[in-house]
Amino acid sequence: MNEALIQRWLQRVVALRPGEGRALVWSFAYFFCLLAGYYVLRPLRDEMGIAGGVRNLQWLFTATFFAMLAAVPLFGAMVARLPRRRFIPLVYQFFVANIVVFWLLLTFDLGKVQVARVFFVWISVFNLFAVSVFWSFMADLFASEQGKRLFGFIAAGGSAGALLGPALTVGLALPLGPVNLLLVAALFLELAVLCARRLESVAAPAAGAAPPQAAGTTALGGTWLAGIAMVLRSPYLAGIALWVSLLSLAGTFLYFQQASIVAAASDDPAVRTRIFATIDLSIGVLTILVQFFATGRLMARFGVGRAAAVLPLVFALGFLALAVTPMLLVVIAFQAIQRTANFALSNPAREVLFTVLEREEKYKAKNVIDIVVFRGADAASGWLFALLRGAGLELSTISLATVPLAGAWLALALALGRAHEHRATHKLALRA
Repeated sequence: MNEALIQRWLQRVVALRPGEGRALVWSFAYFFCLLAGYYVLRPLRDEMGIAGGVRNLQWLFTATFFAMLAAVPLFGAMVARLPRRRFIPLVYQFFVANIVVFWLLLTFDLGKVQVARVFFVWISVFNLFAVSVFWSFMADLFASEQGKRLFGFIAAGGSAGALLGPALTVGLALPLGPVNLLLVAALFLELAVLCARRLESVAAPAAGAAPPQAAGTTALGGTWLAGIAMVLRSPYLAGIALWVSLLSLAGTFLYFQQASIVAAASDDPAVRTRIFATIDLSIGVLTILVQFFATGRLMARFGVGRAAAVLPLVFALGFLALAVTPMLLVVIAFQAIQRTANFALSNPAREVLFTVLEREEKYKAKNVIDIVVFRGADAASGWLFALLRGAGLELSTISLATVPLAGAWLALALALGRAHEHRATHKLALRA
């Protein structure tokens, strides 16, 4: 791969500096393969959530939270004892083995409803772990200033994969059968492992200011519960945790409404799978255009806080629209816009927030926030939604009640942006 050629091509769409090209390309490819595999699986998850019973979704969200509680200590112990170049491939290959087991169970039709429920929980765990590990790696490799310039482009790799995944599902769900798509997803995960290994070999020069141990040859040490203590004693990390909790609440309320509306629209599993895949496909097209050409420039110009604040603004407006017209077309449009805003702007901005942390915080505290906090908020939000519906509230009323929370979430995003800039300036001053 010619460095000068990569540099010239990438500089057309991203503010690239010398020595960053190879790492940027492998980061892009890594996230592409990771999300392509996930988005082959995602429509299957949504269909299996319905197959397991729409009224059981809050139980599935709760089961996911407890699965996360069991998984996080194991991950913490692995991170403490193994260097990065070893634990990252192990995480993904563990999930590949899980996919093969699900394929066997579903192929031989063993306990279909029970397997559907377990698969729903498993893929929720897989998604958060896989993506959290990826962005921890990115925060470990790139400094805050690099993240503002490059994370939008790297996120575009994921969006390109998110575009290919549902496209494959739309095209293959009927002729190949949903179950056999599991093997396609496993192949993409193995390709992601290959990209992670190549990135490890070229990463150190790209993160010029990073310490030598960032090359991935040294274990982080510490205890498996250290991440929880870090979140509890740091107002900055606690603020990010609250941001994630509000994201989870808004996203869960929207997801439950989507499940109810889609279930009412069709009784055919294949049709429902295609509806979910079509939503994902439309999101992928919108997101990748913004990430390629606008995210880096917008974050560099307006700052991390304002970029993170775009998503709560979209949720406030979207829930207002859903309160007026709770229909399938509105849900599809709302999902497309909010997930585009999330993937294209707010999520890259949130990941930049972690670049100013210490290395141990980037893996352990980030993992607690991305997984335990996020899924705990999912479970709580799921039961809250079920409680509100059980009390007789209509979907439109619940949507309207969510708008003020989105306003508080927006204010928090701006405050986190200011705190990030202060920390980034302090870090630069210490290195000077």
